[in-house]
Amino acid sequence: MTTVLVVDDESGVRDLLSDALRFAGYETEVASQGREALDIWRLKRIDLCVVDINMPVMDGFEFLETVRKSDVSTPVLLLSARDATEDIARGLRYGADDYVRKPFSVEELLLRVSAILRRTQGVELDVLTYTCGSLILDTDRHEVTFAKELIDLSATEFRLLEMLMSRLNRLVTREQLLRDIWGMDFETETTVVDTYISYLRRKVHRDNFTPITTVRGVGFKMVTPATIE
Repeated sequence: MTTVLVVDDESGVRDLLSDALRFAGYETEVASQGREALDIWRLKRIDLCVVDINMPVMDGFEFLETVRKSDVSTPVLLLSARDATEDIARGLRYGADDYVRKPFSVEELLLRVSAILRRTQGVELDVLTYTCGSLILDTDRHEVTFAKELIDLSATEFRLLEMLMSRLNRLVTREQLLRDIWGMDFETETTVVDTYISYLRRKVHRDNFTPITTVRGVGFKMVTPATIE
């Protein structure tokens, strides 16, 4: 199992990233600042570090510089609210593999993580395929097909469908979807979930195949054809 070390001094960001990465199939370790992260990195096998730049005690630049003195292979993805060109250049100069600005979407970060690991590991990652009737979602190819016909989905639509299909016949609440896909970890009146569910239904549903059901006032279920009422 691929292990990702998440380093951020904001507990909400740590929890959000850790939950999203675990849902995507990775093991995670977490740290609140650079020195704690170094202790974990030295003791455990870490395949990728996702590190915030602005942290107390030891910031992301210092962590990266220390790691690169003895390890040039473990990939590091930097996170920061900073957008200055010199900060990006500094991170890349110290040996960062990628740089993501805050605020970011969860699906964008997961795609960056996957791309880095494919580029650096030199081995094929675990392939996850989800099936619901004739609908197949292949995470390795990042493809969705129905009866072998390719369905064109946006990154957000793909992530939403993946979350529903990975929990087949189980309720997924609006709060879970907002947190894991849109990074909204708070009460909100947004209709973004319902809007994207509508988009998915238009692309996925067929005359005799309507697996995305609404649990009124709570959330949604992806149900197998045999269980559709």
